[in-house]
Amino acid sequence: MPISSQRVGAHRFLRGLYEDAYFPDDVVDRGRAVLLRLCERIEATGPADLTALYALTHAATEEFNDLESAFEAAGSEIETVAREAIAEDFRFVAEAYGFPEADVEELIATREW
Repeated sequence: MPISSQRVGAHRFLRGLYEDAYFPDDVVDRGRAVLLRLCERIEATGPADLTALYALTHAATEEFNDLESAFEAAGSEIETVAREAIAEDFRFVAEAYGFPEADVEELIATREW
């Protein structure tokens, strides 16, 4: 399902990670795909409140948890720069879909990184 939000469609997810050679593009691509799937799920379900949004973002965060081993296998890791970039993109998604009051720490509360 293509993203219908023009704002989201124009956003360069995980830009900082792509610009840093420490993070392998093929693994970053997988993280970008997680964020795009999150956007698709938000558009498909139209969460009515923060609780519903958090359920979707927690599932996406768990997908990032699963990527940690792929980063490590490629000689990288989800460290401070990556954590900040990922968190900022979760914040962007929440705001883009009408949840500017969403707490970033709660958006990614299930993180293991």
